[in-house]
Amino acid sequence: MILTDREILTSLEHGQIVIQPVPDPVRFSSTSVDLCLSNVIRVWDFDQVEKTKGEVITPGAEFNYEKFRAKYTKKVVVDKSKGYVLAPDAFVLGWTKELLVLPNHSRIAARVEGKSSLARLGLAVHVTAPTIHAGFEGPIQLEMCNLGPVSIRLTPDMPICQLIFEQTFGTPAKGYSGQFKKQKR
Repeated sequence: MILTDREILTSLEHGQIVIQPVPDPVRFSSTSVDLCLSNVIRVWDFDQVEKTKGEVITPGAEFNYEKFRAKYTKKVVVDKSKGYVLAPDAFVLGWTKELLVLPNHSRIAARVEGKSSLARLGLAVHVTAPTIHAGFEGPIQLEMCNLGPVSIRLTPDMPICQLIFEQTFGTPAKGYSGQFKKQKR
């Protein structure tokens, strides 16, 4: 069951959903809330990628995403007045400005989805990972790619994605405990 704007606001009031800072009222639609882009993105470090040509990444039990990210990407703090220009076919990691907490006991999970106004330009905000599990805490990481034919300027604080909240059937035995719990920008 998807929560409407009234249920989202009630859940925020009762601490079943925590969003910090709380989005402005204009960010709420009938069944979602828009979140904004933080000023931190991670871009591919092509010098490092070039040095490791031929290396193969094998995701699985021994794979450590944090080590991978540290080796192959670099942090960029985006100036609000200049923004970051995402070229066609480019891929960057971004985060929401807002921190989200979905307490395990709240029986709420969420999905992060793109905004249609940005999707029509070719901007995708997640590759295949829309689920925000019950028990999640932190900013939401966005896997942003420009599938369109023209460059897109990304600016801090721009509405970048929307969250759709869903009530779970029962309380999970364990909340989210994966490698991205309390992820950092």
